[in-house]
Amino acid sequence: MPIYSELEVLTHPASETVSPPIARVVPRVDVVHGEAKVDHYHWLRDRNDPEVLEYLEAENRHTDAVMRHTENLQEQLYQEMRRRIQETDLSVAERVDHYWYYSRTEAGVQYPIFCRRQDQPDAVEEILLDQNSLVEGQSYFRIGGLEVSPDHRLLAYLVDTSGKEEFSLFIKDLRTGELYPERITGISPRVAWANDSQTIFYTVLDPAHRPYTLFRHRVGSSPSDDILAYQEPDASFSVDISRTRSRRYLLLDLSSHSTSEVRFISADTPEGPFEVIEPRRLGIEYTVSHHEDRFFITTNDAAPNFRLLQAPVEQPSREHWSPVLPYRPDIKLDGTDAFRHHLVVYERNAGLGQIRVLD
Repeated sequence: MPIYSELEVLTHPASETVSPPIARVVPRVDVVHGEAKVDHYHWLRDRNDPEVLEYLEAENRHTDAVMRHTENLQEQLYQEMRRRIQETDLSVAERVDHYWYYSRTEAGVQYPIFCRRQDQPDAVEEILLDQNSLVEGQSYFRIGGLEVSPDHRLLAYLVDTSGKEEFSLFIKDLRTGELYPERITGISPRVAWANDSQTIFYTVLDPAHRPYTLFRHRVGSSPSDDILAYQEPDASFSVDISRTRSRRYLLLDLSSHSTSEVRFISADTPEGPFEVIEPRRLGIEYTVSHHEDRFFITTNDAAPNFRLLQAPVEQPSREHWSPVLPYRPDIKLDGTDAFRHHLVVYERNAGLGQIRVLD
């Protein structure tokens, strides 16, 4: 018995009706908390089933038939949109040490090109990564994280070629343009370098696509030798890793839908254990940024719309938190960025985003 019935599809004027393919009803009953739930189309989830693919192709043929009379209009709209886009463009450059980092786009190609120049007059552009050369032969392509090592010699980048949000880590030598031999697969799209420019942290996905383990990798070594730095036992929590803007600490963010916990380690000593800033408490969320001898903490602890606090790095737990800004019930506080001389605070007032800059 066919999984669907496809009626003959012809070229029709826009005023006529074209019948779509009809998916077969295959009831599936799941009992959740004692209540039966019926899903008539659960079979369509199996993307590897030839009958599912055949049905989807029939849907595509039906769409093409229904929309055929608009093909000229589609092309007209597409060309008009392209004329309104500045295809050859340049991002705002960010200075990191003696380099300016930026991305640019070119007319006729789909993906950005990541570049840098030294902070010198008439410096020559260096292309760090041209995505357009990597996409050849791929049916899907997406770049995740893109992180240059602290010594500016290596580039770690992550690629997803399946659309499943499972990324593979590549490490490129920016002096020679060669890739290191190791490939680390099945990971989340963000990594973080330690200050030795040889140690890199990444998180691995479980079967539910939850980042749940943190590993430490040594450049040039086999991934089988990587060290487990942390594993989250609570299935409702995800694991994320980042480096502070000050480049002095690595932050391990553990978060669920409504609860969070942050741990930190010196970026100079990546082999050491992560220290907890404040243990997780149900319903309490917080994020952290670093500046010199203190952490800035954005939290909803005793503040439903979040408030801004600070704590000394040596004693970061809750009993040592002190206010930076008074709590404002009508202002939602989203987070902070700590620069050398300024603290940038991201807020929402009446639902609209705004930025506050503090000396």
